[in-house]
Amino acid sequence: MTQDSQYVEVQTAAGRVRGAWRPTTGSTGDGRAARSAAFLGIPFAEAPVGPLRFAAPLPAAPWAGVRDALEFAPTAQRGDPGVTLIPEPSVPGDATLNVNVFTPDPGAAGLPVLVWIHGGGFYAGSPASPWYDGRNFNRDGVVTVTLSYRLGFDGFGWIDGAPSNRGVRDWIAALEWVQQNIAAFGGDPARVTIAGQSAGGGAVLTLLGMPATQHLFHRVWSLSGALADVAPDRARTLAEGLAAAAGVSADREGFASVPEERLLALQQKLTALDAGALGEMLDLGLPLGPVVDGDLIPRPTRESLAAGVGADKPLVLGTTDDEFTMAFSDAANKLRWVPRGMLLRRMGLRREQQKAYLAANADVAALGNARLAGRYVTDRMFRTALVDIAGRRGDAPTWAYRFSWPSGTFGFAEHCLDVPFFFDCLDGPAIQPLAGPHPPQALADAVHADAVDFVVDAGVGWPQWRENGTARVYDEPVRDVPNAYASVAALRG
Repeated sequence: MTQDSQYVEVQTAAGRVRGAWRPTTGSTGDGRAARSAAFLGIPFAEAPVGPLRFAAPLPAAPWAGVRDALEFAPTAQRGDPGVTLIPEPSVPGDATLNVNVFTPDPGAAGLPVLVWIHGGGFYAGSPASPWYDGRNFNRDGVVTVTLSYRLGFDGFGWIDGAPSNRGVRDWIAALEWVQQNIAAFGGDPARVTIAGQSAGGGAVLTLLGMPATQHLFHRVWSLSGALADVAPDRARTLAEGLAAAAGVSADREGFASVPEERLLALQQKLTALDAGALGEMLDLGLPLGPVVDGDLIPRPTRESLAAGVGADKPLVLGTTDDEFTMAFSDAANKLRWVPRGMLLRRMGLRREQQKAYLAANADVAALGNARLAGRYVTDRMFRTALVDIAGRRGDAPTWAYRFSWPSGTFGFAEHCLDVPFFFDCLDGPAIQPLAGPHPPQALADAVHADAVDFVVDAGVGWPQWRENGTARVYDEPVRDVPNAYASVAALRG
């Protein structure tokens, strides 16, 4: 390692990279790092274009001299789809398989490592978000890595003649890069925590349930994990529909003849979320994402976890209280006139379940049908899976949380709201549209401190799930609540 007042160089297995120093934020009077070094856009694999477009990731070729790692590299996300309120910029270009490394001290040894996988429904999102900057984890002694991966059909579509789950293989290749190189940045390859939100939260749960990946990480934190576990028949049906729309054969040769931009446009049309598609998604999950291919992913993640895969890995998982309530905001006036029982039946809740469900969500039901519908979709898509996964883990170290603090913008804890609290970046850009004008720094301190404790020591300060379904509730005040996901019980009856 070499460094000067502004830049710092590190030797990786493929070649030398040059990063830049930046200040951290917050108090540093207790000995925490006052600055952070960022190494942006380091390739872990060759650009997935041409003959490599639908191939497994090929490790990046070595380079001579010093490679500048001062700007974010191209992203798999194209354009600005505005999928979430997280600022996730797109960067044009072909070399989309890269990592960003943030470290408090490249000359250190044995620092814990956090690897972040972004969300976006497996078809959008970007590791270049300013919210994902690791400087504040660096301040607390944690090396942070964000990674990119192929999205949408290029990353997860079923293609005869091509490797399955190419996006998953990208995650694995990036984690292998971390194992090989993170020590050069001060990190300990034996102390790696993987974390992600939404599709990224589902990604880390998928990895936790894969026998082939167990050596690549040691702890898992899943925020609003959206598991896909797409069935092979469903994946093939989407591929055939996409091929028919493109006028090509549903194989590698056919799809390779379709330009990326056209394939993306057709994919967006076929997977657009409307009222009918919402019902299908509640029953079957996301249409694109990791496929249970019988090879890389041998069985559904929940079955693997129940069989003990990943049982040695400490796991924290949680949701916001009202992940999808925003989807019903525009329809609030219309929904107020719909009889409550009819609304719930149309959304799939059996008549005999309704009394218990309404009792468990009386506070939300009192706020109107739109809020109740949003809570129901949140329970079906996120919270039921959390309870199921936590229960299947048995005695494996497992903790749960609920992020319940209501946004100053929306009045409830919507999807993505917990992310800036996790990264302790309430002073970052685009916070107010998601959280309102005065989000509580004390709550960010609490969430971030729990995350740091977990990454550093593999534990947190509240009871494990097996103790009466206790979860930490992140609100004002923070508290630990037994049977914290009681509203899910009516859906599981």
